[in-house]
Amino acid sequence: MEKEPIRLTQFSHGAGCGCKIAPGVLDRILGQLGAQADDPRLLVGHGARDDAAVYDLGDGTAAVSTTDFFMPIVDDPRNFGRIAAANAISDIYAMGGRPLMAIAILGWPVDKLDPEVAGQVLEGGRSICAEAGIPLAGGHSIDSPEPIFGLAVTGRVSIDRLKRNGGAQVGDKLYLTKPLGVGMVTTAQKKGVVSAEHLQAAADNMMRLNKAGAVLGDIAGVHAMTDVTGFGLAGHGLEMARATNVELVVDGTALPTLDRVALKGYHAAGCVPGGTRRNWASYGEDLILDDTTDFVRDLVCDPQTSGGLLLAVAPASTGEVEDALRGEGLHAQSIGEVVTGASGRLRLR
Repeated sequence: MEKEPIRLTQFSHGAGCGCKIAPGVLDRILGQLGAQADDPRLLVGHGARDDAAVYDLGDGTAAVSTTDFFMPIVDDPRNFGRIAAANAISDIYAMGGRPLMAIAILGWPVDKLDPEVAGQVLEGGRSICAEAGIPLAGGHSIDSPEPIFGLAVTGRVSIDRLKRNGGAQVGDKLYLTKPLGVGMVTTAQKKGVVSAEHLQAAADNMMRLNKAGAVLGDIAGVHAMTDVTGFGLAGHGLEMARATNVELVVDGTALPTLDRVALKGYHAAGCVPGGTRRNWASYGEDLILDDTTDFVRDLVCDPQTSGGLLLAVAPASTGEVEDALRGEGLHAQSIGEVVTGASGRLRLR
């Protein structure tokens, strides 16, 4: 008798980066840590709300360190491993760095799922590490009620090429390298109404490495960079706006998306992640909505897993950046600009 196919998502209460703690709650948690550690060589710590920690090695370069893990967002074990690994490594690329090695983080319900399934998850993670040119060098595992997988990743960056979520300047053009809508599609999966074609497109999008970040790190005109994950485009955009007290203006019609017609259908059918609602509750008051539809509002709050890079680029460097993005097969059209306006806020038009 054949075994039933494994459906990993049935073992998780949240999916991918959608299970992140809401921004408002996270602020309360991190607020108890106090000031960043008093170490002059710690260039970026928790106080910056950036993508990774950065430590000066004293030779013009810095170590970049990050960790990211979550519960299954797809049913296929190998693809789950690939998505989680790509998502974790992305933090290194978002700082303009290059990854060096990774350590696995695995939580597994050993009484519910065979160890062989965990092996497939790890193999998926290892395959993405191989694509990034780094070893999966070891890890740590625990028995947990839900499957959890991710990586701790170490990278390196030349300090003069370090990119942060702060640094956007008035007049900069905004770019987003990957399409939005992953949260809506994976919610449609949970509700049993998703098309196989749309689910595969979302999985392919999440498994794609943000290698372009290392290339963009070499372009001086890239003033700020961050990756878009569980807080959605709006949440990570607000972090960029607040870091330098500017306003980001985003054109809702210019946003890259997965199949837009399909997404509108899923949205109309109520396929809106819980993370979207939590995001809106956390930062909605800092969004300025200029005659925006509910669909576009929810799209920018949609929690992304292994999402694209958000860039603020000097006008003189847009040609170079667009060439680099096209060379990687990424979205290469501006989605908005940085203005003086309402400091620390994001306007959606």
